[in-house]
Amino acid sequence: MIVLKATQDKVLSVLQSVAGIVERRHTLPILANVLIRKTGPQLQLTTSDLEIQIRTTAELDGDAGNFTTTVGARKLIDILRSMPSDQTVSLESAQNKLILKGGKSRFTLQTLPAEDFPLVQEAANFGPAFSVPQKVLKELLNQVSFAMAVHDIRYYLNGILFVAEGKQLSLVATDGHRLAFSSATLDVEVPKQEVILPRKTVLEMQRLLSDKEGAIEMQFAGNQAKFSFEGMEFVTKLVEGKFPDYNRVIPKNHKNIITLGRQPLLASLQRTAILTSEKFKGVRLNIEPGTLRVASNNAEQEEAVDELDIDYAGDAIEIGFNVTYLIDALANMDQDMVKIELADSNSSALLTIPDDAAFKYVVMPMRI
Repeated sequence: MIVLKATQDKVLSVLQSVAGIVERRHTLPILANVLIRKTGPQLQLTTSDLEIQIRTTAELDGDAGNFTTTVGARKLIDILRSMPSDQTVSLESAQNKLILKGGKSRFTLQTLPAEDFPLVQEAANFGPAFSVPQKVLKELLNQVSFAMAVHDIRYYLNGILFVAEGKQLSLVATDGHRLAFSSATLDVEVPKQEVILPRKTVLEMQRLLSDKEGAIEMQFAGNQAKFSFEGMEFVTKLVEGKFPDYNRVIPKNHKNIITLGRQPLLASLQRTAILTSEKFKGVRLNIEPGTLRVASNNAEQEEAVDELDIDYAGDAIEIGFNVTYLIDALANMDQDMVKIELADSNSSALLTIPDDAAFKYVVMPMRI
């Protein structure tokens, strides 16, 4: 009774696309499983962690028989990975077991009933759907996600703020010490919607979105977001809470402006970072007309100094930063030049891309 047949690479890629959210240890054993629903030649896979649910559909060969079951996602992936990619594999479901065959191998896996699988209850009324190219959303996420907080008690910082308004989609992330803002123009006008996507959802979206041309459709409800792309449907709970007013954090009218090569600055910071103290990661920037000096030292009395020639005629400023915060921002940009705007040694710095208002990065100074 062969119910479904396909090559190993096809089954594996469909399975891997939904398995990212599956936790190895769970209070509910069934959440370690993937829900498999076969209807004719169509295979639908669903995973959930009670807050996020991912579903994908693929067309595969097989007979007209239908079945629905759940089986351990990681085990299934590990078995498939151990087989040659061009090998045809078959799945059949029989009496609380799933049998997987390929070549001369045969695996019998324990299953749990599909009706016990806890599907996420979808919101009844989602807002209007709007689309952006996958590539654009992936770039926006990459430009801000590094500034998300990790395990902060201010739980609304452990994620990204999505703001869609008019023809603008803006993403903002902050951990209280730095803030990243990035925006893109939509093809359509949308009524204002503001939601906070949780950190795990953001990381999973970055993994799943491709650089291909396809679009991703988004819809937001009071406590849920829904994304649809490439045969996948992604439903996630939203973070409740009030995100900080990011417009107040972004400095305006800093008078000291330096424009320099992103790569040389990044390399200089990476060199001086080697001799920062493990705990504070602090570097000092001395900015004078014509010169930017980057310096660091540590508890062992070691020090590093690096100089860059710059085109600058503003005030002399000495300012300290956590070097990781500067490196993160520069490493996640792909433009040649970066603009740094400063007021004095006690005010936050603004990093932008010359002639591009779509990206802003604010970093607080630190005392060194």
